[in-house]
Amino acid sequence: MDEKNTISLQYSRNSAAFPLSADENQLQTVTAEPWLEISKEALQLEGLCFDREGNLYLLEVFGGRVFKVSLPEKTIETVFGENTMNPAAIKIHKDGRLFLCVLGDLNSSIGSGGVYAIQPDGSNMEEIIAPREKYAVDDMVFDRKGGFYFTDFRGHHFDPLGGVYYVSPDFNSVTPIAKNLASPNGISLSKDERSLWITETNANRLNRIELLDDGVTIAPYGSSVPYYFSGYDGPDSCCIDTDDNLYVAMYEQGRVLVFNKNGCPIGQILLPGRENGHMLRSTHPAFIPETNELIICSNDPVGGGGSWLFRAKGFAKGHLGYQFA
Repeated sequence: MDEKNTISLQYSRNSAAFPLSADENQLQTVTAEPWLEISKEALQLEGLCFDREGNLYLLEVFGGRVFKVSLPEKTIETVFGENTMNPAAIKIHKDGRLFLCVLGDLNSSIGSGGVYAIQPDGSNMEEIIAPREKYAVDDMVFDRKGGFYFTDFRGHHFDPLGGVYYVSPDFNSVTPIAKNLASPNGISLSKDERSLWITETNANRLNRIELLDDGVTIAPYGSSVPYYFSGYDGPDSCCIDTDDNLYVAMYEQGRVLVFNKNGCPIGQILLPGRENGHMLRSTHPAFIPETNELIICSNDPVGGGGSWLFRAKGFAKGHLGYQFA
């Protein structure tokens, strides 16, 4: 064999450490722009949530702090100090309280987290779901009745311990919706409240659940996996717009994938520098109220780029959900 004439594989720009798959490389793609630096440190930012006045709340998971970004000035203040609870998301109840989803002990599959409510200034903490219930609560979404769905971020694909649950409006009962999931993470509710979207991080799956009128029973043939993600690490938090498109942050990939209401990919938003390994820890997208401007949080532990919020425009205006009902 003449080795000089043997054709060999060649690396290209798209075969770097963080390539896009062949099909996703053909999607409509935009690159976000820097919007606000939260810290020079690489903080695990999560939980973007806007209040009625348009101010933004967010948190850092491993330090536990909750930040408030007052707009339009973009001034940053800490409203809840350092702690060891490992919070992962913030949602705002219709009465104005901040609901914190707490993972608890990250080294335990037993579950020692819960849900807590605090005032916007960080005071008067109340226990909504206690650690004794043995959940690792990662994210939640309110329905119009004042109840909420949450994800239990436990397990892996060899031992799927996680699930999705519904908490009644009086917070007195917890009803299982789906079990045996591998660390379900992000959760969104469609505009008509009939469809639940769940990202399953440790199985790299997007789950769609059709609900009956009671809001807790899966409709006949109502569960599906519209999409399997590729690459490490997996899908994280998500949100919807007013056209019921779903925006899913991809952790350790520096981007957000967008799906239509049927779960078909229709676009993506890349974070600047991702092709060189920067700002890969994209965790959460959220819309500025009454606009199609999407804010995405990420951090850059390898490249030393700190912790940032980025901005891009989505297909439609963001859906406010029922936290303002």
